[in-house]
Order: sequence, then C-alpha cells, then structure tokens
Amino acid sequence: MDHEATSTGHWIPTVVLRVATGDMEAAALLLDSSHQVRDDADLVFHGRPAHPSGAVRLGPDGLALDLDRVEPAVERIVVAGWTRHTVHGAVPALRAVAPDGSAVVTFTVTGGEDVPAIALGVFHREAGGWKFDRLGEGYAAGLAGLIAAYGVAVDDGDRPAVLAGPVPLAGVVKLPGQAPPEAGAHVPGLFPPPQPPYRLVEGWEFGPVFEPAAFEGRGNQVVGVDTGPLPGPVLVEVAQEGEGHFALYPLDAHNKDGEYVIAMSLPDLRATRAVHAPKDGPLRLRVVSQNRWTLRVKPIAAARRLDGVLHGYGPDILLHPGKGVDLRVDFAGGPGHAGGHVHLRAHEVAGHHRMRLDPALLLHESGALRRTVPIMDGPVVVELHAAGAWTLTTKPVPAP
Repeated sequence: MDHEATSTGHWIPTVVLRVATGDMEAAALLLDSSHQVRDDADLVFHGRPAHPSGAVRLGPDGLALDLDRVEPAVERIVVAGWTRHTVHGAVPALRAVAPDGSAVVTFTVTGGEDVPAIALGVFHREAGGWKFDRLGEGYAAGLAGLIAAYGVAVDDGDRPAVLAGPVPLAGVVKLPGQAPPEAGAHVPGLFPPPQPPYRLVEGWEFGPVFEPAAFEGRGNQVVGVDTGPLPGPVLVEVAQEGEGHFALYPLDAHNKDGEYVIAMSLPDLRATRAVHAPKDGPLRLRVVSQNRWTLRVKPIAAARRLDGVLHGYGPDILLHPGKGVDLRVDFAGGPGHAGGHVHLRAHEVAGHHRMRLDPALLLHESGALRRTVPIMDGPVVVELHAAGAWTLTTKPVPAP
C-alpha cells in the first residue's frame, strides 16, 4: 500500500455542501465534544436519511451538509462510505462540492478497495469556522462496526455488540489550486490529527501536564519525550497496522528494558496504557514491531472519562473522578483458542503520585461475556486490558 503526503486542517466555507462517497453508500455521524454521538438520531444513513436539525440530509446523490444549521453541541461530522457487498476494484473517495459546483475538497483513499465500511473524513469546528481532516479508517465489520466505534448502539439480544477495530488506510487530500503532494514526504499517522487544545478531565490532578508528543515509524525503534520535572503516570497510545506482535518497553537510567507496557498480537492493535515518567530526564520507550505504527504520549488527564457508554478495541485507560458507579462490561471476544481475555483493575489515586502496586482486581476472564462490576468513589484510574472489542456502560448506584 502506497503512502503519500497528506495535508490536514483545511478551512471549509460555511455553505451547503454536497458530499459524495464514490461507489460507496454515504453515511454521516454527528459527534459532540466527546467525539461520540449523543443518541442514535445523530446517525444519518439510508434507514434515517435526515438529522432532526435538518443540517445533514441523505439523498440519491450523497449527503447535503448545511454547516450553518449544525447545532452548537455538535463539534464534528464524520462522513463514511459503506457497501452491502464489497465493490472489488472500486476506489473509496470523498468529494465535497459548493453550490456553484466548485470542488471544496476531495479525498481519495488507497488500500481500502476491499473494506466494506470506511470513515473517510471529518468536518470539525475550529475558531468559529469549519475545517476538514482526512480519516481513512476501514472497518472489516462493515457499517455496524464503524458506527459502534462512535457510540451508536448495535446490539443483538443479550449478546455484546461486535465492534471491529479500525484498519488505518492511506490517502491523498486535494484542494482547488493545490498541487499534488510529493510521495514519501511523510507517513500519515494511524490516529486522526490532534485537535488543539486537547481536553483534560476537569478537576483531575493526578499525573504531570505537558505538551503531547507523537511518533511514527516502522520496525524496532527507540523514542523519547520530555514530560517535565514532575514524576507520575502518563498516557501512551499506540496503533499498529496489520497483524504481528507489538511490544513496548520503558528504558531505565541505564538504558535497559523495564517491565513491558504492552506485549500483544491483536490484529490492527490499538492500545492506551499508563507509564510512569522518570523523575529526571526524558521518558524513553523501545518499540518492538515489524509493521508500521504510531505512538503518542499525553498527560493521563487527557484520558477518556468513564461516563455513559464507551466503545473500544484493545487495552485502554479511563478516569473516574466522581461517585461510585456500577459498570457493565460487554466483551465481544477476540482471537485465539480462548476467545480473548479481559482484565479490569481500579487504582485509587487520591493522595498518591504513582499508580498503586495493589489495585483492586474487578474482572479477569476469557471469551465473550457481559458482566457488571462495582467502581468505587473516585478519583480512580480504571485500567482495562482487553484482547478484542468491548463496550462499557456506567450506571449510577441507587441511593440508600
């Protein structure tokens, strides 16, 4: 699969755009500040061809996006293309056209010809206007897997919803008057580009705060980032393309491997883990991989809050700052003879500078399951280790 230079963050005129998705059927998801839908009405597709606000409508020629009518609570609109049957040889593409017929932006995806659903690109608010960024994330589970990743409930009776992790795809963005980018100048990241300022969980005081750092590569490498003088845990997000083993080791002051942070062979791995930053000097990490990967280091306060309904694929770190809740865990299972495993631990962090060595073990099982476990009063770091797709649903504890 060829990788070409990709531009992001294009300003979009606030007009009614006609958005087509090539040979694929079009769909749109309207997301709030958590990058999730507020409810199922925020999905526009053939079964629900118009958003209640009228800002997004689906017709025979694709989507109509009236950016002036988008509700203030909606910060992002993801445009997806999907097929009921894979169109072999078709090239997935997004094309947005202004009322005068001029092309505002086009995005052609490479390497996604046999993927039944692709999150092509996203229109998002910035500084009072709108911008476009390419996504290019394919879902082997089709439209159901794609929309579940953004919070749309896809449930079959009492079985957990099946959510397949996104497969990162390359692509090229072009704007009017823009020369084609030079190949090989940059390998597009597996994560969407960060949207400054990155969000911190309000009132969270555990762990240092610093500017995030991102790295991309292929094969074994060592990376380092200065997380500031304060010790404490930081978030490390990783994504690996394709199949194969991935491992990550922090390096100590003697440049030796510490205890591994991640060691998994989950296809199209996506994982978020907590790593303790050193008191002095940069955090240095050794990546072991044979494939293309992306790594980000962020403050732990930038982790997702454990609230409402959350979907994911692979290990994750979640923050719970409030009162205790009951947490329902739906695990779709994973590869391997045991059907994948899921562990859930809770670290109480009040008055501490490091993650506890004796966290509460809430769940340790294998195979597809649905369980409900209690989460104590916060602040708590919830550490989820799952070899597959999962959904978490919080429920308030009844008053005594």
